[in-house]
Amino acid sequence: MPATDRPARVTNGEDPSARTDPSARTNTPADADGSARTNASAGNDASPGNDASPRTDSESAWDDGLIARRVTEETAAQHVPVAETRPHPPQPVTPLAYDGPLRSRLDALRELVGLSRARLDSRALAEAGRVLDEAAARRRLSGQHTVVAIAGATGSGKSQLFNTLAGVTISETGVRRPTTAAPIVCSWSDGAAPLIDRLGIPGRLRRRPLQSPQAEAQLRGLVLVDLPDHDSAAVQHREHVDRILKLVDAVIWVVDPEKYADAILHERYLRPMAGHAEVMFVVLNQIDRLPGEATEQVLDDLRRLLDEDGIALGEHGEPGATVLALSALTGDGVDELRETLGQFVTERGAAARRISADVDAAASRLRPVYATGRRTGLSEEARDEFAAQLADAVGATAAGEAAERAWQRNANRACGTPWLRLWRWYEDRRELPTRRLPLRAQADEEATARQQVEQAVRTLADRASSGLPTPWAQAVREAAVRGSQGLSEALDELAARAGLPPGRPPRPGWWPAAVLAQASMTILQVVGGLWLLGQILGLMAPNLGVPVLLMVAGIIGGPLVEWSCRIAARGPARRYGAEAERRLREAAAGCGRARVLDPVAAELLRYREVREQYGRVVGVSAGAR
Repeated sequence: MPATDRPARVTNGEDPSARTDPSARTNTPADADGSARTNASAGNDASPGNDASPRTDSESAWDDGLIARRVTEETAAQHVPVAETRPHPPQPVTPLAYDGPLRSRLDALRELVGLSRARLDSRALAEAGRVLDEAAARRRLSGQHTVVAIAGATGSGKSQLFNTLAGVTISETGVRRPTTAAPIVCSWSDGAAPLIDRLGIPGRLRRRPLQSPQAEAQLRGLVLVDLPDHDSAAVQHREHVDRILKLVDAVIWVVDPEKYADAILHERYLRPMAGHAEVMFVVLNQIDRLPGEATEQVLDDLRRLLDEDGIALGEHGEPGATVLALSALTGDGVDELRETLGQFVTERGAAARRISADVDAAASRLRPVYATGRRTGLSEEARDEFAAQLADAVGATAAGEAAERAWQRNANRACGTPWLRLWRWYEDRRELPTRRLPLRAQADEEATARQQVEQAVRTLADRASSGLPTPWAQAVREAAVRGSQGLSEALDELAARAGLPPGRPPRPGWWPAAVLAQASMTILQVVGGLWLLGQILGLMAPNLGVPVLLMVAGIIGGPLVEWSCRIAARGPARRYGAEAERRLREAAAGCGRARVLDPVAAELLRYREVREQYGRVVGVSAGAR
């Protein structure tokens, strides 16, 4: 081919002498190691007469006004028309705008991650954080461009389809595998450089398609990326695929009749990306190799496999993946793909749908740590039972009974006969040394009370954590355990303060009258006895009737007054004991609430907050889960 017909690659800032010197023509295909190779037909472009020095990626920055192409050895003998370089004025780039529901979901996901950092492992939130970062980064970039990746297995013909869509040979094709060693990008309009920078594709791998009014009008805004083979033996190639697939707005999966059912494709890529069906094209290439009606049969089987993968198919106007059949070699079906792709790019909604699908995928991964489908929370019954268990551990019932006995004992002392009171005083003095509680029994009671408190806390923690996802259930249990530390000692102090008040129990208003009546009965006994004694000693005239009557009245009246006071004291004593028990129960419940219930309730409230945020992320109300 004459030197004047060779396609030239011109960059901004290049030496003018290199543009006219035929020996300066070089091609820049990327080898597997990412280096630029020189076309064999170019001879030695590093000749002494060549002023063009080797260029770095920054120096070989892609010029939006240049039709850059790549000519392989198979097409080197063909004449490829070259468009002149003409400067284009810089066009303003409109950032991507998300609609209200998507912004709300992203805000909810951001708040969800913030509320969960102290409760969940960072690895559980890594994917959600990546989605938020990528959504923020994509939003700052152009909303007028749609980045579409072409992915496929070795030999599927994706690079040939890439060249066919571009209308010029850009990506190398051939029998050598793998052919595409690094991603190559082609843009149909200006202003896509920041988007390509985000993909990490250097300037020497950026191309422009064959310029034609029809192609520019139909695919304006398209940024097409040819990826390396996803099943390549080179680890670096697969890493390129995995990294860029997370950044593009849509993807065209190219399959061939031999490997469309490949397990690697379905298990590693299609099935995990089932939620991204609306931004996915599945193209059956090389249909020229299929005879007769075999194309429809293969398409039907491909649709069946996609359905098993959970990928919705966009048939009958429904949202989902687009499935097409074509031949990049013969051009059969390429126009349909170009038209469908043009409509897809014109809608300018792929980026938002991709981010929305990413949010759905992140929410699906987080579902086990936020929603279980079971009722959660702490019922009032569980709270009351916990307070009752603490009251039993602190001995509230026994304290109430002791208060009731103390009130009755005080009543007996105030209203009993002097002789009975003297006898009880003697009994108390005699039994005082034997009433001391053995140290062993006291230690056993304290140990039993501590065990009761621990059991009450465990029961409450189990009920509060029931139905919660594992991380939040663990947080509730930890809060309960922290609150139980020192709870037994605190309850003992409260029991001492809230128990019986010092001194004697209060006396009702009728007690002075009862004491006066008892004193009168005693006086009658004394008067009658002295009268009889005077008669016996001859100091008084004999008259047994009156003194005996006085003594009998005093002897019978004293116990009768005491019995009457005991009957009357039962109600006040019972109320006094119930009040003492109530105070102790309230004190135990308050201590348990402050140390255990409130921290547990705080964890449950935090979980309800994150569950509500999770509901906003997945787009459903909290009551619907």
